[in-house]
Parts: sequence; structure tokens; C-alpha cells
Amino acid sequence: MLSTTPRTTLKRAKDRARTDRADLYAVLDAGLVCHLGVVAGGQPMVIPTGYGRRDDTLYLHGSTGATSLRAALDGPVCVTVTHLDGIVLARSAFHHSANYRSAMIYGTARPVEDFDERLEALRVITEQLAPGRWEAVRPPTRKEIAATAVLALPLDEASVKVRQGPPIDDEEDYDLPVWAGVLPLTVGWGAPVPDPRLAAGIAVPAHVSDRG
Repeated sequence: MLSTTPRTTLKRAKDRARTDRADLYAVLDAGLVCHLGVVAGGQPMVIPTGYGRRDDTLYLHGSTGATSLRAALDGPVCVTVTHLDGIVLARSAFHHSANYRSAMIYGTARPVEDFDERLEALRVITEQLAPGRWEAVRPPTRKEIAATAVLALPLDEASVKVRQGPPIDDEEDYDLPVWAGVLPLTVGWGAPVPDPRLAAGIAVPAHVSDRG
């Protein structure tokens, strides 16, 4: 079960809350980019950030010079992941909505200093973007690893919200001569585009072609 804290308890649309930890994993594992919220120099900042999950730890990475990652070590952070699944078109403007899956994680990030954990974190983040890629490419060098900041955020305090289904109109509006329903949104992979400098004879690997 997910934790229940003042920050993760829904005040509105409580029926959209999901309390099973498996729902949190599903939202995170289906994503490619999270949004990292920090306060830097007294100003709020929300930055799209690459991530990956291993068990109950979320790994974030970026340049060692990134302001957002430095700020993430100076105070609490908030990380969100959202999937938009469709636009809900109601009979009234007020009841228009969206079908979505979202997760919000609060916590204190720690720098990953241990070399082996940092390497594993980079593998997890790479596999989040492209499963099977880590084993197909040159691993990072120690110099490259040293130039990469890696943070670990525990999944101890998190909330998940999901909205699915048709519009919910006021009872008296159901007889209005207005089309209502859901406009689904789907995201898919296109055909792989080879690097112009790709050497001749190198075929698209299965872990890439299977997603196209």
C-alpha cells in the first residue's frame, strides 16, 4: 500500500486515488520523462528529467553542473509523471475533463556516490528509455560517470491519481443535443531513422525494431 500523509491525501476527486503500490510502479514504469520540482535560489523550478526505477528507488540524472540537481540536494523535492490518455468531452463546458494516470512523489534526494550503484542507476535510466539498449552499447567510462550527477529518491511518500471513463454530466444535461464522449489519445513509435554516419551493414537491432 502507498503511504498516507497530509501531502499525499487527496482533498478533491478522492475516487481517483489509487492506493496500491503496484499502481505507482505502473505509472512510473510506463513513463520516459519526469518533472522534477525544486526551489533554486528562492525561485521554484520544474525541469523535465530522465529517470528510472529500481524497486522502491527512483533514480534521476543529469550534468553535474545542473542547477536543478544541485538544488534537489538542498531541500525537499517533488517529482511527477503524467500520462494523458484522452480528452473527455462533456455536454457542458464545466464538466470537460481528461482521462489520465499520474504519480507524485515527495521526498529528500540523496547523491549516489558509490561507483557500483551509480553505474547501476545509469543502466536503469538507460533501460527506462530503451529496454535492451544497455547491453548493446559501449558502457560509460569512469570519466563519463564522474561528469554525471545521479540522485536517488525513495518512493516512501507518493500518491497516484487515475481518471478513466466517459464524461459525468449534470443529470439535466443528458438530454441536450450535444455530442459527448472521449477522444482517446495514443502515443506510438515511428520507424527507426538511422544515423547518417551509421556504418554500412548494421541492421536495426531487435530491441529497437520491436518498438517501431
